[in-house]
Amino acid sequence: MDILKFINENMLILVAVLYVLGTVIKKTPNIKDWLLLWILLPLGIFLAVLYKGFALEAGFTPPIVTDAVVQGILVTGAAVLVNELPKQLKKGMHSKEKEEDEQK
Repeated sequence: MDILKFINENMLILVAVLYVLGTVIKKTPNIKDWLLLWILLPLGIFLAVLYKGFALEAGFTPPIVTDAVVQGILVTGAAVLVNELPKQLKKGMHSKEKEEDEQK
């Protein structure tokens, strides 16, 4: 399933913004890794509502805000996915190599 077909084209910039913010927050010594998603999610929703309401001049009607909330959740998910996917792929490839070495 291609997550990008569900994210509005105008909102893709928020994926990059949240990725950078996540990287900065992750390097903060007092913030645990498990908190990162719980910080980025409301931030992503807030930024999506502001971006859609002001930058795209859509206003703040209930359907616009609802769509922005959904877009905020999706862009946050995409930002986390962009960050975690390479790590998990590398981790999975190393564990597969380790299993093959143990079988020899």
